[in-house]
Amino acid sequence: MNKPFRLSVKVVILNDEGKLLLIKRSMSSKGNPGKWDFPGGKVDTGETFDEGLLREVFEETRLKISIERPLYVTESESPVSRVVYLFMEGKLKEGEVSLSEEHEDHTWVVRAELSKMDLATQFIEFGRKYQDL
Repeated sequence: MNKPFRLSVKVVILNDEGKLLLIKRSMSSKGNPGKWDFPGGKVDTGETFDEGLLREVFEETRLKISIERPLYVTESESPVSRVVYLFMEGKLKEGEVSLSEEHEDHTWVVRAELSKMDLATQFIEFGRKYQDL
């Protein structure tokens, strides 16, 4: 049986110093507990992917961002679906990070630090590639 595809949009948010935001999943998370992640999430039915990304970023961090360009596509498999991750690059417009209950920490890092972070497994390859851009 073929599993249906789900779209998850993630974003590399850059601040004025050129650092990017990573958020750490809570230990009670069903997926990737305690791992560093990029803001974003699944797009709801009826949403455009940019609407879904802006909503997810605000829900997770309370930040307002602009979406600048596409970066990368990858996928992973869950028990019920194949999740396609579309990575975008964005810029911080306004706000201070205030995390939702899904996450327990955040950090701003330079690209060179990505390979040192304990990223969620499905994002390790993207982290390496983005670090080398």
